[in-house]
Amino acid sequence: MKRILVTGGAGFIGSHLCERLVNEGNDVICLDNFYTGSKENVWHLLGKPNFEIVRHDVCQPYWAEVDEIYNLACPASPIHYQHDPIQTTKTSIFGAYYMLGLARRTKCKILQSSTSEVYGDPAVHPQPESYWGNVNPIGIRSCYDEGKRCAETMFFDYHRLHHVRIKVIRIFNTYGPRMAQHDGRVVSNFIMQALRGEDITIYGDGQQTRSFQYVSDLVEGMIRMMASGDDFTGPVNIGNPGEFTMLELAEKVIRFTGSKSKIVFEPLPQDDPKMRRPDISLAKSRLEWEPKVKLDEGLQLTIDYFRRFV
Repeated sequence: MKRILVTGGAGFIGSHLCERLVNEGNDVICLDNFYTGSKENVWHLLGKPNFEIVRHDVCQPYWAEVDEIYNLACPASPIHYQHDPIQTTKTSIFGAYYMLGLARRTKCKILQSSTSEVYGDPAVHPQPESYWGNVNPIGIRSCYDEGKRCAETMFFDYHRLHHVRIKVIRIFNTYGPRMAQHDGRVVSNFIMQALRGEDITIYGDGQQTRSFQYVSDLVEGMIRMMASGDDFTGPVNIGNPGEFTMLELAEKVIRFTGSKSKIVFEPLPQDDPKMRRPDISLAKSRLEWEPKVKLDEGLQLTIDYFRRFV
């Protein structure tokens, strides 16, 4: 049994990770300030003796004796991270700083959940880890993009200077049950609009692309990365290389929900990437990982989850 700290553990992704770690017999501390996370996401774990939940903001120090840290704390959808952009930047940077300090003191492994947003609006496609990105440092998305980039910088400086055992993954668009209804991400937006019979809103001409990863595939990748040898720090892309236009996604959602929703088009938000697709060669070779859940299967499972809210 390991004692594992998961920051942002009551969030969409964090709750699935906590569930997997608890079910494997680990002693799990779920740390969350509930800014975007929800107790409902981990309600089913509360009675288990190897799970505890702590209300805490990672912008403040936290002390515990742990064997591993998964640092997931940060709003991840544009609506939430742009609501208080200064707090978003602070969460990325101070959260990394305090968790790295804890990892240094306890000599434990620490995994940083970075993001494909570090690539910005990419000039290289698909995106390999060697690509440095095309990011606007002063735009409306910069609080998240640059916050995560700075956190990566801090992780590697702690590794070089203090020999902290780091793991850095770059997460591409992830979806699945426990996504918030109104978090502003495209999968949840389309599904909720379709289930309610509302117009499905596409920003831009609908030809911009994304790659969609089901949450169980991401959790598997995270656990494999944490279990890998200390010589492999990453960063490593964890995402599904299947690439779909927004128009293709909307049409799938309409078909799977049986909705009569119409598709409408709105202007593209500032700095919204035109394309996004991971090169996962490194994850395949070093982690023997690749996604298993196809988009059609994952969408059906996610739609079934969201039907309860309609």
